[in-house]
Amino acid sequence: MTAPLLVLEDIRKNYGAIEALKGISFSIGRGEVVALLGDNGAGKSTLVKIISGGLEPTSGRMLFEGEEFQAKSPAAAKAAGIETVYQDLSLCTNVDVVANFFMGREITRKFLGIPILDERTMEAEVAKALANAGTRIPSLRANVEHLSGGQRQAIELNRFVHWGGKLVLLDEPFAALGVEQTRRGLDMIRQVASQGIGVIIITHIMQQAFQVADRIVVIRQGVVAGDLPRSNTSPDAVVKMITGETLAGTGPAGGRAQ
Repeated sequence: MTAPLLVLEDIRKNYGAIEALKGISFSIGRGEVVALLGDNGAGKSTLVKIISGGLEPTSGRMLFEGEEFQAKSPAAAKAAGIETVYQDLSLCTNVDVVANFFMGREITRKFLGIPILDERTMEAEVAKALANAGTRIPSLRANVEHLSGGQRQAIELNRFVHWGGKLVLLDEPFAALGVEQTRRGLDMIRQVASQGIGVIIITHIMQQAFQVADRIVVIRQGVVAGDLPRSNTSPDAVVKMITGETLAGTGPAGGRAQ
């Protein structure tokens, strides 16, 4: 078996006397999609912020690609290949698709000794990346503000894949999308995972989790209430874990329920 991409060992986070996370342990493999489920206040967002460098854990250990790792900032996490995609995205809506794709990574060429943007090369590279992912954008020169929510999601995910991302955290990515846009977004997640990229998706919509996830991890009151392959559980069973009616056992890849 290949080593997990990300391993969390006994991750804890205290805010004074308040224990937001009480010892979270689970792992995710390359090309695996894990749905992180739980009620409001369960600790999901705190955990995502720790993985993505927005918070430091009080204690515990994180291994990334087999090496002990702790992102000191979101920029450090991004440099390591960990990206977080939030519901409101991080695109600049007042510039076009190409500018967003190459934000901070612009290609330049010399003209009379002066560096200028190589717009033609960048546009061709974006067109190729989107085509390879099966994403259609009417015009790469359209400002992002004129694109649909689903198209914006596609740009964000394709940009992440193109620049060598290894693990993507999706925090309620489809909350503002319609049915068809959500379906395309879920298809995009499977495409991303098929390239060996790990995906953690937080969603309150059970149907989405069961459509796309390989494994379901339930967090309740700061602990892992269940870690099971999707094929070994059901929406009703997951609801019982979320509400505390049952604590499920875990598979060999996950952390022990607490």
